[in-house]
Amino acid sequence: MKAVDTNVLVRYLVQDDPRQGRRAGAFIEAAGPDAEQILIGNIVLCELVWVLESAYGYKKAEIADTLEKLLQVAAFRFENKDIVRAALGEYRVAAPDFADCLIGRIHRWLGCETTVTFDTALRKLPTFQLL
Repeated sequence: MKAVDTNVLVRYLVQDDPRQGRRAGAFIEAAGPDAEQILIGNIVLCELVWVLESAYGYKKAEIADTLEKLLQVAAFRFENKDIVRAALGEYRVAAPDFADCLIGRIHRWLGCETTVTFDTALRKLPTFQLL
């Protein structure tokens, strides 16, 4: 298995650099359920959200839809698809950013009751507790 860095996903999704976009597309399209899958790590997902929002002006709904589509591509593998999907569900309806939603879900999966925080924006998420 191989993994991708954020910049490969960005080139594939945004196609802002035609040469790199074609190379990223060819690499991703060569993978699949019957071929070697491509890992998209949790940190790469968080960076992807940040880049799409800050550098390309994507809105939250567009980012959420993009992540949902990535989760459906058979060529991609994730550290824990169920956790990413749960974090994405929270991200769609809550104010916090995707990284916070993912952090809370990972900590819960690792056995933590809650993640203690000073960030009041996280108080509505079931995985966080204000200190």
